[in-house]
Amino acid sequence: MTDADAEAQRQDYHYRVISRALHEIDAARAEAAAGGQRRELPLTDLAARLGFSPAHFQRVFSAWVGVSPKRYQQYLSLDLARELLAERLPLDEVAAGAGLSGPSRLHDLLLRWEAMTPGEFAAGAAGLTIRWGRFPSPFGEALAFATERGLCGLAFTAETGFDAAFADMAARWPGATLREEAEAIRPWVEAALGGAGEASLTLIGAPFQIKVWEALLAIPSGEVTTYSAIAAQIGSPAAVRAVGTAIGRNPISYLIPCHRALRKSGGLGGYHWGLPVKRAMLAREAARREAGIPPAQLCLAQK
Repeated sequence: MTDADAEAQRQDYHYRVISRALHEIDAARAEAAAGGQRRELPLTDLAARLGFSPAHFQRVFSAWVGVSPKRYQQYLSLDLARELLAERLPLDEVAAGAGLSGPSRLHDLLLRWEAMTPGEFAAGAAGLTIRWGRFPSPFGEALAFATERGLCGLAFTAETGFDAAFADMAARWPGATLREEAEAIRPWVEAALGGAGEASLTLIGAPFQIKVWEALLAIPSGEVTTYSAIAAQIGSPAAVRAVGTAIGRNPISYLIPCHRALRKSGGLGGYHWGLPVKRAMLAREAARREAGIPPAQLCLAQK
């Protein structure tokens, strides 16, 4: 087994442990709510439900998140979403500082991006060759797609399954030729998922969609915003529903952080690759931020 294979197994194992933990936590919360109570699962109970010793489960959890299961549970509630919304920076302020990188950060990720022309988009990417591959990630298997100019798709298969995720992504570019060539795009994918180096993106979408995705790129790790705030940011305050649709059609998940967009009420809304993945992303980012684990410092450069 290669080091890459071992890492893929470890990442997938950790995600599935967390995913199972979420289901157990949700079940316990629902049971408590039915009785008019609110409680968190103690470490011993949660570990037992997952078939782990408390010490083993704590180690796995801490390696993945950086905080205890107890604290992590607090980040899974809607209270977290509302708290983050209350503390968020206006998107214009965030965008103003988006290109700054400092020595306090452990990693730097430079995203260079360019948009496909409207004509190319309308043609369904006809004539393009898109390479794809399967890669490990903190959220289970990632399915990545890239043109010669950069990553154009990033999906997560843990909840939907590989076949459904692949069909979903392939249908977005019906005119393109798809080739499985993981090694050709590995440097971009590893930089993107590892938060260090340079990853180029190709944004394939309609002009309105690309405006929405640009606004998403301005939201820092550990923070969230609302669909209505994004609509206002792009100059279309009445287009909240259209913004939500564009967010749902974002093909480059995680890097273009649609998981950081919530309903104004503080509800999580939907997520194309499954709400458990969205909740895990938000909780992990917020918990690691509190634990003092610096996120990748994102520098944006449009080609």
